[in-house]
Amino acid sequence: MLRFTIHYGIHLIVPILIGFVFFKDKRIRITLILLAGMLIDVDHLWANPIFDPNRCSINFHPLHSFWAILVYCVLPFFRQTRIVGLALIIHIIADLVDCLLI
Repeated sequence: MLRFTIHYGIHLIVPILIGFVFFKDKRIRITLILLAGMLIDVDHLWANPIFDPNRCSINFHPLHSFWAILVYCVLPFFRQTRIVGLALIIHIIADLVDCLLI
């Protein structure tokens, strides 16, 4: 239960907190973009089984690969992709923490 709470807390609560604390003028828009970072979980659909609670997503799914993570880490350096990059990095951190708790 603790692992579930931490994992989904990072996925949901951290983006909401960042959006509301650091982006007061566009908090709803930014928060929605940060929450949309969860969309990279679409790559779970190609796995068999789709959900395995004991599988580490990092470097297993294509959008969670080390190469993809490298791209996500470059995105915040550009103004146009800064928030999307932050959203993807938050997602990867949530999954990394989940892997460490397995």
